Amino acid sequence: MSHICPRWFEEAVLYQIYPLGLCGAPQENDGVTVPRIRQILKWVDHIKALGATTVLFNPLFESDRHGYDTRDYTKVDCRLGTNEDFKAVCDALHEAGLRVMLDGVFNHVGRGFWAFRDVQEKRWDSPYKDWFHISFDGNSNYNDGFWYEGWEGHYELVKLNLRNEAVITHQFDAIRRWVDEFGIDGLRLDVAYCLDEDYLRRLRQFANSISPDFVLMGETLHGDYNRWCAGDKCHSVTNYECYKGLWSSFNSMNLFEIGHSLTRQFGPEQWTIYKGLPLLSFLDNHDVERIASRLTNPKHLVPAWGLLFGMPGVPAIYYGSEWGIPGKKSDGDQALRPAIEEPEENELTKFIARLSAARRQSPALCHGSFRIVVMTNRQLIFEREAEGERVLVAINADDQPYTAHFDARAGRATDLITGGLHDFGGGSEMPPCSAAFWRTE
Repeated sequence: MSHICPRWFEEAVLYQIYPLGLCGAPQENDGVTVPRIRQILKWVDHIKALGATTVLFNPLFESDRHGYDTRDYTKVDCRLGTNEDFKAVCDALHEAGLRVMLDGVFNHVGRGFWAFRDVQEKRWDSPYKDWFHISFDGNSNYNDGFWYEGWEGHYELVKLNLRNEAVITHQFDAIRRWVDEFGIDGLRLDVAYCLDEDYLRRLRQFANSISPDFVLMGETLHGDYNRWCAGDKCHSVTNYECYKGLWSSFNSMNLFEIGHSLTRQFGPEQWTIYKGLPLLSFLDNHDVERIASRLTNPKHLVPAWGLLFGMPGVPAIYYGSEWGIPGKKSDGDQALRPAIEEPEENELTKFIARLSAARRQSPALCHGSFRIVVMTNRQLIFEREAEGERVLVAINADDQPYTAHFDARAGRATDLITGGLHDFGGGSEMPPCSAAFWRTE
């Protein structure tokens, strides 16, 4: 299974930016062109120093408000600047050796989308009426004089007819332009779980025709990830199933929760379900509470990040969380997507940079198997093994040191995070609220 995904993505550390938020764009599209996206030029060195390898931009094409209500797939949102402004950012990222992925919002568009405006104007005489799911026998809550299907009851998001050849051609032409103009390396597929599966197959064929290295990473919540993450559909999908355990295991001091989730997904037994799938793992993103606001004990930031980088999957860092900014979901989307003038650095960012470096040099952490060695309420040690390398990931959530006794099948190890030597003789001491990646000798 693991060969379905380009190796660069399996070995990636993603850095996620919500550009309309980070760059401080007005919430409503005011039609004024301001090159705010160029602020990200100040972030390139920081992203590289953090050890990220790929930058994922949430939507940045012309939209009504938040980016997921697209007006035009070919034009960067005027609140962020022009296509030339964004190209300058992509060029700087590529020059720094970073890859670029964009958010592909293909399930729905905004009410300001040009083809929908044409239908509003010409009704059944519009050549674009079949681009949407429309009934001229009803009415919308906007009093359009016709009914249309919205996304999950959100009628500001107009669902596209992804079985219409003209829609597919329009979207694929836009992707081709993004590749030609910005040199992008892949796409995050918004609400991939809503996308027609035949459409997903077509999209995968198209991606393969661009380059065998072009990646499709789908947003999925629950259900069987094998449905969308398959040789003929997405290369990767978001691991929401483990997301909750990554913080609630610490808050409830019950590491069995995340331990059992990881074993169910990746364990050595025959029945485990996602072995070899490079799922995208994350502590937070633009839709959920910031990890610093989620954890009841701030000292748990270190073991939580350690767990994220040690577990199977591709780790993602959401801008600002690497130095521990708060953000509560109850305060609305803006609180999760704040404007930040320039990046900061502290002990946490330095620690995450060491985690990234450890992962980059370790085939076991990027591609390895998963097996739990020690599990208690407050401690978790698991083994990752690949290509002749064995790494033990050791997490201590307790505020006391802990000595673990287990058969390490080795006498000594090097901690990939600190570079220090570790001796397994007489038990392995784990400092309070810590993470270690022991590569065995």
